[in-house]
Amino acid sequence: QVQLQESGPGLVKPSQTLSLTCIVSGGSITTSSYAWSWIRQSPGKGREWMGVIAYDGSTYYNPSLKSRISIARDTSKNQLSLQVTSVTPEDRAVYYCARRSWEVRPNRHTGVLEISDFDYWGQGTQVTVSS
Repeated sequence: QVQLQESGPGLVKPSQTLSLTCIVSGGSITTSSYAWSWIRQSPGKGREWMGVIAYDGSTYYNPSLKSRISIARDTSKNQLSLQVTSVTPEDRAVYYCARRSWEVRPNRHTGVLEISDFDYWGQGTQVTVSS
């Protein structure tokens, strides 16, 4: 059973950089044919796919966020990380990490990965942006 656990600061000031971690247990992040995404849900809004890091370390980002986010991994710790720079109150959300088969890639026209068929999710971590 794969388990994902997000963690982060909870509260970030505007213009600062948000850093989140997702610890994965019960399975390796380098297991072939899987990819690990960051997804967020803001109050009153639907879920937004932010980006993904695949088993081979390749990364893809939502074009609307690409200039501000970075996804990395530490294979020795079996964990993922997400950084969001220059945060604003619009970045207030619950942030999730989730796993999906890498057989389906981001849409080549929109650059966005559809939020469906994710088989494992973390419980999410709440982030508030406020001074």
